[in-house]
Amino acid sequence: MGEWHPDILGEGFEQLTLPLGEDAEGEVVATLVRSRPHPGARLFGELRDTDVLYVHGWSDYFFQSDLARFFTDRGARFFALDLRKYGRSLRPGQSPGYVAVLDVYDADIAAALDAMGTARAGHRLLLLGHSTGGLTLTLWASRHPGVADALVLNSPWLELQLEPLGRQALTPLVNARARLEPLGRHPAVDLGFYTRAQREVGTLPDSPEGWRPAQGFPTHPGWLAAVIAGHARVASGLDVGCPALVLLSARSTVALTWNDAMRASDSVLVVDDIARAATRIARTVTISRIEGALHDVFLSAEAARDAAYAALEDGMRALG
Repeated sequence: MGEWHPDILGEGFEQLTLPLGEDAEGEVVATLVRSRPHPGARLFGELRDTDVLYVHGWSDYFFQSDLARFFTDRGARFFALDLRKYGRSLRPGQSPGYVAVLDVYDADIAAALDAMGTARAGHRLLLLGHSTGGLTLTLWASRHPGVADALVLNSPWLELQLEPLGRQALTPLVNARARLEPLGRHPAVDLGFYTRAQREVGTLPDSPEGWRPAQGFPTHPGWLAAVIAGHARVASGLDVGCPALVLLSARSTVALTWNDAMRASDSVLVVDDIARAATRIARTVTISRIEGALHDVFLSAEAARDAAYAALEDGMRALG
C-alpha cells in the first residue's frame, strides 16, 4: 500500500492513491481521502465505532469538508472515494467518468475498504452516496450483502428522468449505439443550471481545472447503457442488506431555461420518481424530503442545508 499525503482540502485531510492496473486509456487509479476525529470524539463520540465511505456523483469529486466534519465530530472515521477517472483520479488522456459497466467499481471500492481496514478494526460500515454514486453504492451493497451496516443516499440517481416506460423504450436504442460506438458523444444536455444554483446560494468552491465542469462531462453511449442497466436492476427490486436512508429535495425544477426556483429545488432529477424507486432497494427505507434543497442536499442554501443535516442526524439514530 502507498503512503498518505496531504490533500487539497487542507488541514485534517489526507489522500491515498489506489492503483487499479491499466485499461485502454492507460493507468487507472482511485483516490481515497480521509479525515479522522479528534481524540475526544474518537473515544466518546456516538459514532466512534463507525467508518463512513462517501462516493460522489457524475462530473464530481469529493470536496464537502463540512459533511466530513459532521461525522468526525461524532467520532466516526470519514473516508471519501474519488472513483477512477474522476477528480483526483483523473489522468491525462482519459475519458472523464467513463465506464462501460458499473460493476467495474467493485475494484475501486474493494481497494478503498482494504485501505480503510474497517473489518480489521471491528467498525461498522456506513456507505454514503450522492447521485450516480448513490446508484453505484446501492448496486454494490446488493451484490455484497452483510458488508455495510447502513446506507445513506443523497439524491441517488435510481431512475432515468424519462420514467420507467421511457427508460424501457430508450434502452434498445442506447444499447445498439453502445455496441457500435461506445465512446461516441451525445449532445450536451447539462445546461449548467445546477452549477449556477450552487454558485448563487454560495456553496460551490472553485475546483481544479477539469474536475467539475459547469456543464458536466461529455456523456457516451457505453456509459449511458451502463447507467440504464443499473436503473433496470433497481426497478426489478433488490436488497442492499441493511437499512437505508434517502435524502431528497421536496421538489424538482427541470426546464430548458433558467428558473429562480432552481435555487431551492432539484434541477437534475425528478425527485418523485427517485422516491418511488427508492422503495425497491431494501426492506427498511426511510425517505426524507427536504424543503428548499438542491440536488446535493448538503450544498443547499443555509435553511435547507440545516434541515438536511438535521434529517441526517435523525436518520442516523433510526439506523442505529
